[in-house]
Amino acid sequence: MSQFDISSPKHCAKKGFHFNFLNKKLFKILFTLILSIISLILLIWFILHPTKPQFILQQTDIYQLNFSSPHILNSSIIITLEARNANQRVGIYYDELQASVSYKGQQITLHTLIPPFYQSPQDSNLLSASLVGNALPVAPSIGYQLERDEQTGMIILVLKIDGRLRWKVSSWVSGRYRMNVNCVAILRLDPTSPLSSKQGTQCSTNI
Repeated sequence: MSQFDISSPKHCAKKGFHFNFLNKKLFKILFTLILSIISLILLIWFILHPTKPQFILQQTDIYQLNFSSPHILNSSIIITLEARNANQRVGIYYDELQASVSYKGQQITLHTLIPPFYQSPQDSNLLSASLVGNALPVAPSIGYQLERDEQTGMIILVLKIDGRLRWKVSSWVSGRYRMNVNCVAILRLDPTSPLSSKQGTQCSTNI
């Protein structure tokens, strides 16, 4: 006569209870671990309170801005920019910075690289770049708009800086974050001297 090993209902119930107990215990451990990590991140953020850098356009000099043909523009512009790090405990690495100037939504200089640098907490640096556009194709309307601005005696340019930055706290360095800076330069046209503007204009920074 064959024998069957049949577990009693009481035995099965004990197995199910044990399985559910382990699941609940594992869930509590994971939940506590995740909550601890989130709390630690929020605590560090609250203590450090990192803020994005500030950029101020100090001076804009135009040495050349003319047409060699109706659709070909030549430009030579030098800009001086101040970068400020207002953080008390966070340093900033600036990487892959590229600057260019646009007029009426049209880029009128080539992208110019700004050397990478590190900025200590509560520090400021002056950045200077020579932006050039030789034989740069532009829209036909740019020449007409430039003539009108020359008649009114004022020209508005937009300086754009694209790059990446990294935050530094003690020996820890974050990953790279994309950064975009836009500065508006308003220059008065004076036929007797090169176009120059000393402004101290606050730029907009997006990260």
